[in-house]
Amino acid sequence: MERELALEIVRVTEMAALASSHWMGRGKKNEADEAATSAMRAMFDTINMRGTVVIGEGELDEAPMLYIGEKLGHPDAVGPEVDVAVDPLEGTTIVAKGHNNAMSVIAVGDRGTLLHAPDMYMMKMAVGKRAAGKISLFDSVDKMIEVVAKANNKRVQDVTVIIQERERHQHIIDTVREKGARVKLFGDGDVGAAIAACLPHTGIDLFLGIGGAPEGVISAAAIKCLGGDMQAMLKPQNDSERERCIKMGLANPEQLLTLHDMVKGDDAIFAATGVSDGELLQGVRYLGDDMVETHSIVMRAQTKTIRFIRALHNIEHKPNLSWK
Repeated sequence: MERELALEIVRVTEMAALASSHWMGRGKKNEADEAATSAMRAMFDTINMRGTVVIGEGELDEAPMLYIGEKLGHPDAVGPEVDVAVDPLEGTTIVAKGHNNAMSVIAVGDRGTLLHAPDMYMMKMAVGKRAAGKISLFDSVDKMIEVVAKANNKRVQDVTVIIQERERHQHIIDTVREKGARVKLFGDGDVGAAIAACLPHTGIDLFLGIGGAPEGVISAAAIKCLGGDMQAMLKPQNDSERERCIKMGLANPEQLLTLHDMVKGDDAIFAATGVSDGELLQGVRYLGDDMVETHSIVMRAQTKTIRFIRALHNIEHKPNLSWK
């Protein structure tokens, strides 16, 4: 992939974050999601690339979501052919309620490198660089904690496991606490939670739980850029979902997926822009006089470059923001 594509992609997440931020705290999650999606689609149309959504929020008949198989990029593009995994607004409920940790996120890889799978549940585990390759999703939670503690040079009681606060995770939460480790619960937004497990300054050592597959693939791209490790397994809820997996090329829908299975090759790009404040990024800030501030991160796996970008936008010069 051309390195200039990384900065083009972050312009897309910026626009989606700006569009959805208008709905912060207004109790309308669908409107926030649609605003982010429409803005993202419009910005993709300006980029010199030939992209295909391989994992997104829905299928063709569920528009306006960015659907699996949708073509993205300038109509006359001669740029690279790429796979795209998207979540225009990770945390629709977060935005509706005015809570923290909402982001707009994108992962891009060379054509054929990102996992092609339906929008469904996925069991996920993520760790940082020190513990990379040392645990398996098939390991017991007790063993995971012991290995991660040793890798990060911590006592077991100092290990922190981040888990989404859902009834389906109660047995994991109980096991972690019985082991003597700490639990950090979050409500929505598991891309940020998975990434946090790979950043030493967060104090989080392990991400574990069941969430969305699109968020899983996007997280995998970010974790590849950070040198961490991730494993996952799709969790079909019925025969229909299992058949969809098979049609998309996964002969065994419930096979163990390694980081390489989700993001093949040596390169990938991850970009995110904060919509509301979180551990990774600050949210959109309205400064007055039509000026708005965004905070973004963009990473590339091939070079391991991580850029944090603070941008000031004049809303009067943003034609893709329909709510102006």
